[in-house]
Amino acid sequence: MKQARVVIYPKDIQFITGKSERYGRMLLTKIRKANRKDEHQFITVHEFAAFTGIPEETVEAYLR
Repeated sequence: MKQARVVIYPKDIQFITGKSERYGRMLLTKIRKANRKDEHQFITVHEFAAFTGIPEETVEAYLR
């Protein structure tokens, strides 16, 4: 059984939202600032879902 990913990347955001990869990078930067994370730290699926209001289950379904 394949395990679900914990980290979300700009390409994932592009796939989920239908927007550009650049938008995905920008959104990850906003989420990092909102969560007081450093530039090198990852954003989790949970943090992405909480920030965007998209249910975590929906995000995970796209990542499978």
